[in-house]
Amino acid sequence: EKTNPKNKNNGGVPTWQTLAHKRLLLGGGVNAHDSDSASASSSSLLDVPLAVGEGGGASSLGVGVGIPGASSVREDGGASASIANRLGRFPASQEGALLGGGVPGEECEWPDLLTSKECQVRARVREYCETKVFTQAAELWENAIHPKALWEGLGALGVGGGTTPSAYGGAGLSLVGAGLVNMELARVDGSLSAIYMIAGCLVTNTIVKLGSEAQKKKYLTQLCAHRTVGSWALTEAEAGSDASGLRTLATPLGGGLWQLDGRKRWIGNAPVASVIIIWARHAETGNTLAFAVEPGSTAGVSVKTMRGKVGLRAIQNGEIFLDGATVKEEARLPGVKSFADAAGVLAQSRVMVTWQPVGLAQGLYDVCLRHVKERMQFGVPLAASQVVQHKLMLMRANCNAMALYAWRLTRRFEQGEASGPDATLAKAWVTLRGRECASIGRELLGGDGLLAGSHVGKAFADMEAYYTYEGTFDINLLVAGRAHTGISAIRPRM
Repeated sequence: EKTNPKNKNNGGVPTWQTLAHKRLLLGGGVNAHDSDSASASSSSLLDVPLAVGEGGGASSLGVGVGIPGASSVREDGGASASIANRLGRFPASQEGALLGGGVPGEECEWPDLLTSKECQVRARVREYCETKVFTQAAELWENAIHPKALWEGLGALGVGGGTTPSAYGGAGLSLVGAGLVNMELARVDGSLSAIYMIAGCLVTNTIVKLGSEAQKKKYLTQLCAHRTVGSWALTEAEAGSDASGLRTLATPLGGGLWQLDGRKRWIGNAPVASVIIIWARHAETGNTLAFAVEPGSTAGVSVKTMRGKVGLRAIQNGEIFLDGATVKEEARLPGVKSFADAAGVLAQSRVMVTWQPVGLAQGLYDVCLRHVKERMQFGVPLAASQVVQHKLMLMRANCNAMALYAWRLTRRFEQGEASGPDATLAKAWVTLRGRECASIGRELLGGDGLLAGSHVGKAFADMEAYYTYEGTFDINLLVAGRAHTGISAIRPRM
């Protein structure tokens, strides 16, 4: 192995490492035209020393369980420190030069795809996630703890409420800008991204589009500042994929009062929410209705936290029990006339969800790339293996295609050119490719890929949740198929 004597900054990094890194960044091959200046750009990924065990071997992301001589097994026999403890910051993103023509680390890595404001928003959220969220995410995930402090800190970045107008305290982002927030959050922590998507996009968007002026003034400012958390309750124990089959009933009592009876299940943020959008059917007419319910001050409403999840563990999912809960007419969202209104806000929500697997896959790639460059086996890095490079480039290609699909869908949605079925198809395909990335990432890290502290184990489990929520993969494809063929294959014919 030769080092590059012309470059004083490469710290003795073998030439093949610096050239390989340049090839990964610029998308070109390693040939006679590869200049020595490539070494300088490679140092950003190699500036953290390899974790060397007592036996002299480099550990895997600081995790050396089962490796003779590795120093990453504590004296108490517990698992090693997480990647966050070892690195202190999430590995640098590598998608910029390959996807958008920019330079990794610069403010705008997709200069031909994003506006200046969108680039700035992305940069702020990325910095927050790489430094603040990364250091806490694994522990919060393992212990299934709501990230209250991280949620409040995110509110200070000026992204609260996503597209909610500034007149109501929102960030007034473009739809792409809100998607980028979801992506950057998911790149480091899928749970925080899910919390933001529900409370910062779905709930606020529902109130903006369907709420009264009084409801907008009452709830949006607090929600957008992240002083409170919102929840959105449609799914029921007997109405999952068949979301329109609502069994929760809203009975008019007269005197401007309504009684709610029913049960909701798998409701994200419900245990920590100050306001929940409850969807129900009119007990007499069957029409779809929605109410802004405050669980802490409404008799007959109880929320039970769902335990034992293996994915998105930090977001609190709950069951909501409505037993003769009485709410005032002022709680009803006047803009809701039919189930089509629920479908309308869900269509935009699925656009946002499409960005989440993009971020999760990109984070997996960034961690895996660093891992295979550092992890030494048989005297060489894992990255020197053809099989490993093959797997890594499958991930890279998926990340590029997923990001471009999400971007194109969202731009068309902004311009009124994309429909709900377009969003369902995109969500289904992107989560399928994301699932493949997660599987490859787990393979590349071996046993360490099962650990939450390696980031990969956590992301692997979170991707499974993304694959299912906001419509299962199969149902989303059938919704799109119905639009393209004009024939519904969703309802079984008995």
